[in-house]
Amino acid sequence: MFSQDLPPFRPRTPQFVQPPHPEWKYGTPVSATEEGKRWLEGIDEPDAFKEIDPATTAPRDLYNVMKSGVVPRPIAFVSTTSSDGVDNLAPFSFFNVATGAVAFSISEGERTKDTLANIKFERGFVVNLISEPWLVNAHAAAIPAPPGVSEWGFSGLTKMPSKVVKAPRVKESAFAMECEFLHQYEVHDPRTGKLFYTHVLGEVKYIHVRRAVLNEKGAVDVQKYKPVARMGDISYGTIGDVYRMPAPSWEEVEPLLPDELKKDRRS
Repeated sequence: MFSQDLPPFRPRTPQFVQPPHPEWKYGTPVSATEEGKRWLEGIDEPDAFKEIDPATTAPRDLYNVMKSGVVPRPIAFVSTTSSDGVDNLAPFSFFNVATGAVAFSISEGERTKDTLANIKFERGFVVNLISEPWLVNAHAAAIPAPPGVSEWGFSGLTKMPSKVVKAPRVKESAFAMECEFLHQYEVHDPRTGKLFYTHVLGEVKYIHVRRAVLNEKGAVDVQKYKPVARMGDISYGTIGDVYRMPAPSWEEVEPLLPDELKKDRRS
């Protein structure tokens, strides 16, 4: 089913470590470190950057560039129920949250039309977040099954009743959000008018968090949660090293800055 030419999977718990170059000081350029110098090699060459104009790039080519460059991406594993009562599952990797709302993109296709139709009919859906121990189960739901066939059976995942929406949630998911459909925004190819994808916006109505992944402060512990992200092409990834970097305040930073960096650049 999967490639045998790669090294075997090695379970790894995310580790909290220092960020790269913890001795860095404000205003220090990237080139000040050996790693930075290697990163900048060739950057001043005339052809250092490939220039891409979306207006003249085929939609599929643009999509492939975006999905390989904007990484890692969280995955919305969406469960829905059809008008015929069929429960469906589908993963969507152009997804994020925005203070009480979720947003994800559904590309044009026969299979993905089912998810959008189900969401619009029932006005509700569940976004289940994927963890490493059941990634292969979730991946099975990407099979382009014909309409009326539920992905639940061949995924091996377990249905669990939701609180406020009809669609069931995934029992194995440590973090699931029941959502109410708010809005859709269709994006068309400006040259042909063909529908390219649909943005779906939903309001989070109820959240389920497995207690086993919480820390003593009630927040999700990434070491226990083991979230999975989508990378480019057919690749997925998990979290390795985790850097703890508090957000700086001006009051803390100002005494550390050289005088020339404190000047108002507008003057």
